[in-house]
Amino acid sequence: MRKVLSLVLVGFLLSPSVALAAVRGKQVMYMGGTITDVPERTKGRLDSSDRDVLTFTSPAGNFEIRYDQMTSFEYGQKAGRRLAMALTLTIWALFSKKRKHYITIGFNDEDGTPHGVVLQIPKKYTKVYIITIEARSGLKCDYESEEARKHVHG
Repeated sequence: MRKVLSLVLVGFLLSPSVALAAVRGKQVMYMGGTITDVPERTKGRLDSSDRDVLTFTSPAGNFEIRYDQMTSFEYGQKAGRRLAMALTLTIWALFSKKRKHYITIGFNDEDGTPHGVVLQIPKKYTKVYIITIEARSGLKCDYESEEARKHVHG
């Protein structure tokens, strides 16, 4: 299951369309996974206030993941150059990096069928989401790199 989720995450991070996707403020983007009711790259909100359920809501569709049915939880980053900014404003923007932050959640539905989702989350709320999901699911977050771990834990 972890290998499948890792491959899904790597596939999304390497796809060219990810470079165009961005979340702002409190937005979260469902990048894809096994949820068929919500289109890929759908922006919405992630509500972690319920003690039993993590909820994604958007005009295009919604889904819930029960914390007690989560089987894996990973966090990773994707760095990219600010090419659009460099082309429009200044060449110096090429020397700065823009990081996108992703969580991957594996879970089982009521029938025990395994599922997975990849969510792009705002940098500002990364630590909040990770700590909340760890506390409520009982799972420890797996970090894709030491740099990702440092971003959360300093």
